[in-house]
Amino acid sequence: MSGSQGDFVWYELVTTDPQKAESFYGDVFGWNTRDAGNPDMRYTLLSSNGADVGGVMELPPEACDAGSKPGWIGYVGVDDVDAAAAKLVQDGGTIRRPPEDIPGVGRFAVAADPQGAVFCLFTGPSDSTSEARSMKTGHVGWNELHSNDWKSGFDFYEKQFGWRKSEAIDMGPMGTYQIFNAGQDDLGGMMDDKEFPHPAWLYYVSVADIDATLDRVTANGGKILYGPGEVPGGMWIINALDPQGAMFAAVGPRPNKED
Repeated sequence: MSGSQGDFVWYELVTTDPQKAESFYGDVFGWNTRDAGNPDMRYTLLSSNGADVGGVMELPPEACDAGSKPGWIGYVGVDDVDAAAAKLVQDGGTIRRPPEDIPGVGRFAVAADPQGAVFCLFTGPSDSTSEARSMKTGHVGWNELHSNDWKSGFDFYEKQFGWRKSEAIDMGPMGTYQIFNAGQDDLGGMMDDKEFPHPAWLYYVSVADIDATLDRVTANGGKILYGPGEVPGGMWIINALDPQGAMFAAVGPRPNKED
């Protein structure tokens, strides 16, 4: 992980069946797995071509009893987790898990924006780097906020992380799709989506062939929610659920598509 200010630096799957989930994503995205070596809990690192892209941990039974569901969560790098958590609360967000240390890794807190979309704050060693968010195949290349009100959502995140508006895409009856960045490369987009069960972040893994990825999702027990759908730049997307019910997405070309 990295502490890159304002960028997504890590992705974590919290699920009811880590072993089955690891097998599923290994088949779908070609991810390799290895144990993180934490003596207190099982935590699996996911990697693509030798670079770590995320982790998997079990959703505790007490969390399930409280209504928590399997899902992916993104970590946003900040300079100081405690200061960022305090500012987030002042600006209308909530802290779901107070700041705490991950020995040998960094410091994090689980947070939610004013509309309830959950993410993590993270500070790591200043000299660490991460390829977790990258457009390379097998990495998460796009971060998408499905919101009740993306305009107020953007204002909130701008205050927290200094995000800036990039291109705004007119989606007709669906409204505006607002792309954002942290001053350099675009990080993702925001949109109003009343069909989502609740405001949430959705993370897109870059793939070499969206149709082949779709086939692997369904062959391994996943469910396609949307797609393939074409997006600007000649790319295609799918939204899906893994066998445990965690939502994820993929983006890539259709090299074998017939015109």
